[in-house]
Amino acid sequence: VQLQASGGGLVQAGGSLRLSCVASESIVEIRDMGWYRQAPGRKREFLASASNDGSTYYVNSVKGRFTISRDNAKNTVYLQMNSLKPDDTAVYYCATTVSWGQGTHVTVSS
Repeated sequence: VQLQASGGGLVQAGGSLRLSCVASESIVEIRDMGWYRQAPGRKREFLASASNDGSTYYVNSVKGRFTISRDNAKNTVYLQMNSLKPDDTAVYYCATTVSWGQGTHVTVSS
């Protein structure tokens, strides 16, 4: 499956963005879909995942600020990001266990 992330951009600290990740085929049978990010000079880090049983998981650094959701009918996974901080500046990627999408850039200005 091919994944295409979009929705990144420049936002001020405290602002919000919603990222979208559209898959090239049905995601109904894909158990877990996740979002990751990689900041300049840092390793890629896992952020959140959404399973096809409705469960979600977040790392502590984004818990309470980011919300992952999936719309199987649209083959799309979303990442709603609120209360953004300059430290959230990174390239954001969506992924399954076997596929990675091209990233979308998020820049948070102070």
